[in-house]
Amino acid sequence: METSLTRKQEGHCPLPRAHSAKGARVVLASSFGALLEWYDLYIYAALASTFAHLFFPPGNPTAAALSSLAVFGAAFVLRPIGAIVFGYIGDRVGRKRTFGMTIVLIGGATLGIGLLPTYAHIGILAPTLLVVLRLLQGLALGGEVGGAATYLTEHADQRRRGFMSSFLQVTATGGLVLSIAVVTVTRACMSTAAFETWGWRVPFLVSLILLFIAIKLRAGLGESPVFEQYKAEGKLARNPIAASFLDRKNLKNVFVLLFSAASGVGVLYGTAHFYSFYFVGTVLKVDPETTNLLMVMSLLAAAPFYFVSGWMSDRFGRKWVMVLACLAAALTIQPAFKALTHFANPGLETFLANTKVEVSANNCKFHLFSAPASDCDKVRDFLSASGVSYTMTPATSDSVVTRIGSQRIDNFDVPALKSALESAGWQAHADERQINKPMVFLILWYLIVLLAMVYGPIVAFMVELFPANVRYTSLSLPYHIGSGWFGGMLPFVVSAMNLSLGNVYGGLWYPVGVAALSFVVGACFMTETRHNKID
Repeated sequence: METSLTRKQEGHCPLPRAHSAKGARVVLASSFGALLEWYDLYIYAALASTFAHLFFPPGNPTAAALSSLAVFGAAFVLRPIGAIVFGYIGDRVGRKRTFGMTIVLIGGATLGIGLLPTYAHIGILAPTLLVVLRLLQGLALGGEVGGAATYLTEHADQRRRGFMSSFLQVTATGGLVLSIAVVTVTRACMSTAAFETWGWRVPFLVSLILLFIAIKLRAGLGESPVFEQYKAEGKLARNPIAASFLDRKNLKNVFVLLFSAASGVGVLYGTAHFYSFYFVGTVLKVDPETTNLLMVMSLLAAAPFYFVSGWMSDRFGRKWVMVLACLAAALTIQPAFKALTHFANPGLETFLANTKVEVSANNCKFHLFSAPASDCDKVRDFLSASGVSYTMTPATSDSVVTRIGSQRIDNFDVPALKSALESAGWQAHADERQINKPMVFLILWYLIVLLAMVYGPIVAFMVELFPANVRYTSLSLPYHIGSGWFGGMLPFVVSAMNLSLGNVYGGLWYPVGVAALSFVVGACFMTETRHNKID
């Protein structure tokens, strides 16, 4: 057995092409399994607001919302661990068996969430168990993406790797659309009270049907021909982890991938798929039905661009398709979200532009998960939950004073605060008649297209970047740190920064900064890989 990084240069067996009948089965089975795992992961995102008050202590809506977003991000935090564990198994035992394990693990964790008692029944144990099950989902996804990506691309024709691997990438959008659709249909079939009591469990239980189909599809697959070839020739790495991260050239590629395409796709994914959804519904106060409809329409309309970007990377190269999309994101994320405010809630835009909101206090502290202790904390919590930007100034006394336009409110007085906001033009909900739905759709679509331009080619790029005997391990860890940590925690980080800075757009500098970093690292250090041999 060899521990060095080796690439097979001659005498290789012919690979089944992805446009053959067998290749089509490979694409279908790989993609459907990935669809299931993304669906299972995203149901929680579609129900984040419901989980906020079902699974967390009452009394602090902002803390509950942030806790709910943090639990969403928890699944992404453990993805790199799953990448190491399942990457090792995949490079030693095989691709097929490994992503067979991951699909069962994530399916079981999803079923467990659907059966969990709520905070009202078991107290603090409810969010604890929720976090554990979300961590299991993240662990499984850490193995699934690398396995499916490696398996599918190792079957693809060299000239069509970008295009064929984009079928796998579009399943992430498919999983999100399916989760939103199932949640929306479930809500429509029952009263709000019934949904809050037991109906929220239905989308989690639906995944059992998808799990059965995915297992059936994957049961008929054979092992990757590249893996079988390396196994027959005794070229599997004895320790894929050591071979991946102790080899200087390979380690350099790991870091380049992490700080270029992987981190870029992570923040674009978090911004386009999750935070934009959260921003329109929670910050701009657009009703859930309209938000869901606009999001689903934009996701579906942008889906073809995953294939377009994959094809473009086959034709023109992977590097610049991805790098230029990161540059466009860095330049346009802030304007895009301000445009969302303009077209989705022009009343809020006018209020923010014309009304100065100032909080004067000396005893403010930044709380994420605990109930607000002082009046200052409570005022900031109220303003943040209302989607209102504000500035902080030192106080001349121990009491908190809030100025909204020309009105002064002493201490924490909810009716007075709400009355002052409303008299200055603030609205508790976006006015349906003023929402420019075509423009909101177009902006959401644009953000997802930016994501597609990076996400479509990235699988082919990663597989081509690393040698076959350590490929599963080498690509999985940087990808899941970049997409999982940079992207999965993005809704939480952006929301927390907004609260800390007192500005509804302040947290968006996080994805802007990461996208800019991805552009610089990618432009300077990424190599073109489309002509690389992978066997």
